[in-house]
Amino acid sequence: MLRQPEPHLGALRDNKLEKSPVAGRSTDYPAGWHIKPHAHSTHQLVYAVRGVMVVRTAAGRWVVPPTRAIWIQAGMVHDIRCVGEVHMRSLMVTSNAAPKVMDKTQAVAISPLLRELIRAAMEVRQPYVPGTRDGRLMRLILDELRALPVLPLYLQLPTDPRMVWVAESLQRNLDDRSTIGAWARRISIDAKTVQRLFVKDTGMTFGQWRQQARLLRALELLASGEKVIDVALALGYESPSAFSTMFRKHFGQTPSQFCTEP
Repeated sequence: MLRQPEPHLGALRDNKLEKSPVAGRSTDYPAGWHIKPHAHSTHQLVYAVRGVMVVRTAAGRWVVPPTRAIWIQAGMVHDIRCVGEVHMRSLMVTSNAAPKVMDKTQAVAISPLLRELIRAAMEVRQPYVPGTRDGRLMRLILDELRALPVLPLYLQLPTDPRMVWVAESLQRNLDDRSTIGAWARRISIDAKTVQRLFVKDTGMTFGQWRQQARLLRALELLASGEKVIDVALALGYESPSAFSTMFRKHFGQTPSQFCTEP
């Protein structure tokens, strides 16, 4: 049975955690739950042992399935939408404990060792004493955080108003196969300008950005129980095999493997 989620009070709650360099936080959320925009005075590793999360900031959004997590910098305003039932296990890390861990908000892979350390951290009583078993466990967590590989689960949003319109239109109709030239004509500029602005604002070409948007949306649909064939067609791929090939090329796994719970 799900525990009723506690209200997120951001930095107000973090005051209780700052006595220790690392603290665990465990909360289960029902499907569709929305954690409203908030920020923390500590860094936060947001990890779900079950379910998929969509994390949004002013700069973009991340889609985070099981075996992955997102590192959120202290002070960054973000909100979280739960796709399906989510069992969240977060680590709150004080800034002075993590000067060399990660220097920006990003999605990361969770190793089997770190997964078990996170689960163990949920049972550590705060504040813990350095040098004790609990202290050594939390120290090992910090060491593991420094070795986490960054993952391509982020969609950078453009800032140019014209590209914002294109991006928002694409996200509403990800099965739209219109060429960059067709999109350029809709906003009365040339295709080279569209390409230049997308690269300038997002670091991706128009085609790469659309592909990333499709793949991240695929994670949400798969987490909701949609079949691979339905996801492929909904996102404009010619066939399930074409979708699976692109998914594997991008994430190194098939669609079904990627969202399999550990």
